[in-house]
Amino acid sequence: MSKKTPKNSSKPSSGKTTRVQPKISGKTPLKTRNATAKKSGKRADKQSGSAAARASHKAPSKKSKSPRAGESTLRAAAESKVAGAKPKAKSPAASKPSGKKLVLFFYPRADTPGCTREAIDFTRLADAFAESQTAIVGVSADPLRAQEAFRDKHQLSVPLVSDEAHEMLESYGVWGEKSMYGRTFQGILRTTVLIGADGRIARIWRNVKVDGHADDVLAAARAL
Repeated sequence: MSKKTPKNSSKPSSGKTTRVQPKISGKTPLKTRNATAKKSGKRADKQSGSAAARASHKAPSKKSKSPRAGESTLRAAAESKVAGAKPKAKSPAASKPSGKKLVLFFYPRADTPGCTREAIDFTRLADAFAESQTAIVGVSADPLRAQEAFRDKHQLSVPLVSDEAHEMLESYGVWGEKSMYGRTFQGILRTTVLIGADGRIARIWRNVKVDGHADDVLAAARAL
């Protein structure tokens, strides 16, 4: 008898289990995506934290402060001309020692009757003002030569500031409309300002009457 060649069976043997390999797609598995997200989150937190740390070490922006009355006075007086001062010399107001009070008397015009009496009165009380730690400065819009002639003629000991540019006059509100003999014009309104040792305005006298005025200012300076 002829031997028959056994046919290959397409059926797998019953004793073996066939393993199916999973297909790999182009998408990242869920666990991998979660791990990546956590890492990126940590990096973002770290970066934001370092940015916040850098920001916290930055100096805060400075707010501009408006100058106090004493500070603006010193700057303006330094730029003005003082009778008898040498070129480029600082005015007494500009070199005012810390802790000292300051009297500014604004007068309309040098060597006129009212202004002369006022300047002489402040000169007469100059020592008393010095004892109360108070400096005195007269201010007008007269040119420097007129101030020097005014000082020398009446032997005035108080410094006189020439503010032809009207910087101090306008900043203190003493330059304005005046009237005389029915005529209206711009000029200095006679005013006195007392500035405390802290650089702040303590008192203002407007429309000053000359008689007894210097004594009133001295009393206020002593009480300050």
